[in-house]
Amino acid sequence: MCGIFAYLNYNVARDRRFILEILFNGLRRLEYRGYDSAGISIDSSSQSFLSSDSNGHFSNSVPSPLVFRQEGNIESLVRSVYKDVASTELNLEEPFSVHAGIAHTRWATHGEPSPENSHPQTSGAGNEFLVVHNGVITNYEVLKETLIRHEFTFESETDTEVIPKLAKYVFDKANEEGDQTVTFSQVVLEVMRHLEGAYALIFKSRHYPNELIACKRGSPLILGVKELSEDMGTGASFLDLKFISENGHPKEFFLSSDASAVVEHTKKVLVIEDGEVVHLKDGAVSILKFENGKGKRGTELSRPSAVQRALSFLEMEVEQINKGNYEHYMQKEIHEQPESLTTTMRGRLKRGGSCKAKTVLLGGLKDHIKTIRRSRRIVFIGCGTSYNAALAARPIIEELSGVPVTMEIASDLVDRQGPIYREDTAVFVSQSGETADTLLALEYALENGALCVGITNTVGSAIARNTHCGIHINAGCEIGVASTKAYTSQIVVMVMLALAIGDDAISSRARREAIIDGLFDLPNKVREVLKLDQEMKDLAKLLISEQSLLVFGRGYNFATALEGALKVKEVSLMHSEGILAGEMKHGPLALVDENLPNIVIATRDACFSKQQSVIQQLHARKGRLIVMCTKGDAASVCPGGSCRVIEVPQVEDCLQPVVNIIPLQVLSLTIFPLYKLQIVALMIFKLCDLQPVVNIIPLQVLSLTIFPLYKLQIVALMIFKLCATYPEFSRAMHPGMGLLILYSL
Repeated sequence: MCGIFAYLNYNVARDRRFILEILFNGLRRLEYRGYDSAGISIDSSSQSFLSSDSNGHFSNSVPSPLVFRQEGNIESLVRSVYKDVASTELNLEEPFSVHAGIAHTRWATHGEPSPENSHPQTSGAGNEFLVVHNGVITNYEVLKETLIRHEFTFESETDTEVIPKLAKYVFDKANEEGDQTVTFSQVVLEVMRHLEGAYALIFKSRHYPNELIACKRGSPLILGVKELSEDMGTGASFLDLKFISENGHPKEFFLSSDASAVVEHTKKVLVIEDGEVVHLKDGAVSILKFENGKGKRGTELSRPSAVQRALSFLEMEVEQINKGNYEHYMQKEIHEQPESLTTTMRGRLKRGGSCKAKTVLLGGLKDHIKTIRRSRRIVFIGCGTSYNAALAARPIIEELSGVPVTMEIASDLVDRQGPIYREDTAVFVSQSGETADTLLALEYALENGALCVGITNTVGSAIARNTHCGIHINAGCEIGVASTKAYTSQIVVMVMLALAIGDDAISSRARREAIIDGLFDLPNKVREVLKLDQEMKDLAKLLISEQSLLVFGRGYNFATALEGALKVKEVSLMHSEGILAGEMKHGPLALVDENLPNIVIATRDACFSKQQSVIQQLHARKGRLIVMCTKGDAASVCPGGSCRVIEVPQVEDCLQPVVNIIPLQVLSLTIFPLYKLQIVALMIFKLCDLQPVVNIIPLQVLSLTIFPLYKLQIVALMIFKLCATYPEFSRAMHPGMGLLILYSL
């Protein structure tokens, strides 16, 4: 997953510094999508010059675009760009009435993080064609071999580099063979005809100055349009347009992988669909539909017909994408869960009255609910956290619907071409609605005739558009890389789905009403469990020096064990495994000893007594136990105070995973900065080359001094104490090293 962004201003003067900051801020909004390298491309000059080709024909040309690429996060790129600008004396105040800039933040898939492997990728010397790419080109090796035979040389290990080189090849061949000038969109359409895989692409070329082309297949991409009135001096009002006009009014265009990078500029957006090619030129937007069967006609490239699309309004506020007073987006989103759950349920739960039953209304399913009840089976399909959310809801859906429920990891279903029948209901769960493997599974299910239901957090996403019906979880914008509030909202939505499917059964009415009451009270229970924040920080200090963590769950909370372990792996960078407690004797028990920490989820439900047995078995093997239990059960699960206990409020069993996951979310986020401080200590020792000191002061001793989180003064104190205790450390310490390390944090 990567983030791509582009900015084009038309008939509105913007200096180079302004353009750079727009691109940098766009990348900052998308950094959750990739954070190991980044790059941008801007024009080197607003002036064109007269040049001649090999046949002596003269034409207006523009200088080669500037490309800046840097390993590391966005701020590393910013520092690198301004350093390069200063060294080349590039004028940051130079105005551009029209300018097209592109940007990219990368999560490495092909080739390690490095400037050469960063985007934009180029066609070669002169940067004739530049591309930023989100996705994977599966046939890049074949294309690369073909281009090498045509004397192209490759500088990176990426799959993306074949795209701009293929564009140059198509452009050069078209100009050699045809009498007419080839257009930018024709070049891109011909390139698309050769690409296989999932991608969202933005093209920039010196042959087509002040133009951009965007296209996609399977990866998200949106266009934001900001049109200023002719009299910009009257307060910069904006025209309220449904369609993009082709007048000469000043405009700004924004292309982005995610709406979070666009909403601060405009709320007028176009969600680009698969196979569409969006061409920005002269203040106008042309949308072409790519048809794979149409290629060259003789020596000429094909000219597909244009389509017209209406703009939509972005239902998002800038405040939703700001961190506020929180250190991290993930921390903010964890603490937003009482509000996000309330929003998820708003308008969907009916309290009933003295004569009316409590019910659930899901408008997106009302025309299909009877079909779902008659299904041969319900198949939940997802990846990662979304799969875990569906797993948490499976028992209650089976209980209330009476329909068999099966679980499928999207990539595995596609790989083995598992059976999907016309009588099945396939439910696709995805926070973004654009998960590549889930989209492939959706395409497969549609081909097999199943009823397809989407559960997403993104209106207008590919899953929302291509399924027959669905439910929007309304969790709000989630920017943190690790999903938190979307997970809990997904569980709640699937519980409501179970209530809607089972609404016609009189025998389960009391059970359904108890769950609805629990849903109404759930946000308050989540607020209560969020008060364990400090307790989780204390627990994190005990786990900081560990290499592994096992999490045991059962029943509804098997999903909690998987999701909790996933969060620890994903955020804390500590190895952890979620284990079905019923399988403990079949291998995992062999790992247990006095050094390995084990978290057991033993809240009150039908599996409580079995979890008590698991605790006894782990205790008998001197396992380091951390038990999550219902308030008041500490004595039952931990006799004699032999283990650490996390007490959480009790809710209905099917809602307990929502409450139980929150302490584990907080724990995973809390462990990470402690690891960061240990890495700083290791870095100091390595820089000083003091192996004897490393031997004398193992990391376990350092961990005992850790630390109120984010108190960098403590790191300085640690350095000073080491210098006072070990003179050789002080002598080896380079002047200012400690300050440099603190600054790097």
